[in-house]
Amino acid sequence: MSTKTKQTGTIIVMIALLSMIAFVTHLCSPMSVIVKNQFGASNFLSQIGNYGNFIAYLIMGVPSGLLIKRFGYKKTALIALATGIAGILIQWASGRLGFAVYLVGAFVSGFCMCMLNTVVNPMLNILGGGGNKGNQLIQVGNVFNSAAAIAIYILMGALIADVTKAKISDATPALLIALAIFVIGFIVLLCTKIQEPDGNKGKTSLEVSYDGKKDKQKTSDKYSAFSFRHFKLGLIAIFLYGGIEIGIPTYLLQYLTSSPADITPGLGMSASVAGLIVAVYWLMMLVGRFIGGAIGGKVSVKNMIAFVSLLAVVLVLFGILLPSDIQVGIVGIDWANLSTVSVKVPVGVFILVITGLCSSVMWGGIFNLATEGLGRYTAVASGAFMTMVCGFAVMVALQGWIADITHSYMTSYLVVILCAVYILWYSVTGSRNVNKNIPVE
Repeated sequence: MSTKTKQTGTIIVMIALLSMIAFVTHLCSPMSVIVKNQFGASNFLSQIGNYGNFIAYLIMGVPSGLLIKRFGYKKTALIALATGIAGILIQWASGRLGFAVYLVGAFVSGFCMCMLNTVVNPMLNILGGGGNKGNQLIQVGNVFNSAAAIAIYILMGALIADVTKAKISDATPALLIALAIFVIGFIVLLCTKIQEPDGNKGKTSLEVSYDGKKDKQKTSDKYSAFSFRHFKLGLIAIFLYGGIEIGIPTYLLQYLTSSPADITPGLGMSASVAGLIVAVYWLMMLVGRFIGGAIGGKVSVKNMIAFVSLLAVVLVLFGILLPSDIQVGIVGIDWANLSTVSVKVPVGVFILVITGLCSSVMWGGIFNLATEGLGRYTAVASGAFMTMVCGFAVMVALQGWIADITHSYMTSYLVVILCAVYILWYSVTGSRNVNKNIPVE
């Protein structure tokens, strides 16, 4: 088999893994509606699945990078998929065993997502050749990631017929689908030959350099990924990015489904209709990533991230400030009946939905900027990068806390604005590599 054919096969497998990541990760947000009803949780506690999922990154991030250096990308991905199977089974059992078991299941699933992300992102960046081309390949992969996210919101919206009666058992079909995806993915990956970028599976991180040559320093190195200023600032950027990608749709779903009589009032929509509306946010992300993949090889990553972060600040600000009595129609797709559903929503909701266009390319772009020029430090840096995904949990929790104390979902979106402002600064200034004197070969 030719090298080009092997490389193409590896790219396809990595993109498939990206889709798995999205399907399971985004299961947590619609599950929060169930948790809120079945366990009587507040807005803050209803996101316990997201907290467990993303805090797991803090623990597993660096070990994931070390696993890649020790066992290679394929074996690490297989370990991740086996862990994911266990996580889904635990979440399914939580319907009978209680709230704490659900948290454990989300936590175990988070280990899986962290390992898969640590494998997929550097692989796609390396296979794309780094720079704009590497970013382009990541954006193409994220198109499929967004498609899977759309699917889970639509599916869960259809499964939760009545928000006030929602239980874990209602999500059983979605959990079984996720379980089947992991099992099939494990079998397919086991039978697929993966082209390891460094070709040095089984050697320790002290024995192998990034490009496959022996590391002359072997047992000591006065430098690390943390020696690079732009990488450390990139860690903060990805920490805050979670407040944008997850914060917007999570509390949009809460706002749409909460009763107007609740202490934090909402619009009182059915979960099925709200799910279709929030799915449009992920559709916007898919469109944005498709555009990013199409132009990523020609447009500077810095310019791309600067533009979308500035646009996000403007759009979210308008979404908060525009009066709720001004309404517009938004169209969702009812895939179960192959029809469209048109619903009147406040114009601010519509603007928040289209903000998915902005968050679409941020993940791949920030990863590309943060790891650019790291050379042999890339694998371990990728693991450290993933630890900052715990920020998704922190920022979602912060937004939920603000919603609880202000009794306003819209006020809580100030968190999103602050996150976007930092990413704007990072793309313009903070992402410059000022440590080019550090040897990376």
